[in-house]
Amino acid sequence: MTQAGAQQHGIAHHAFEGGTASGQAATDHQEHPIRVYLVVWAWLFILSAGSYLVDFFGVEGYLRWTLILSFMILKAALIIAVFMHMAWERLALVYAILLPPVAVLVFVIIMSLESDYTFLSRSLFPGSG
Repeated sequence: MTQAGAQQHGIAHHAFEGGTASGQAATDHQEHPIRVYLVVWAWLFILSAGSYLVDFFGVEGYLRWTLILSFMILKAALIIAVFMHMAWERLALVYAILLPPVAVLVFVIIMSLESDYTFLSRSLFPGSG
């Protein structure tokens, strides 16, 4: 590769000789402090304990499912953000990973509302369809 070709690709020619281009060619990866991972592990433990306590105290009904799903979503978000390194990725990649589940959730809510409307209309006006 010529020097002009190397500079076109954003790499200085001396990077091939052991030097670095702006200090980043040799180390392309990030290293995060261990504290970040320990804090996330602690939060995952706390959220799992909360999920367990919902069952232990016998919470029933909508509150039970709201709490369990909330704990589940928070744990999944922490795992995706930190252990899958999404917190440090490009915004386009984050959107590619996070937008489809959000869209599915929105569509499920819309279908649920539509099914309730259909059930109500068929209950109020039987045989009129």
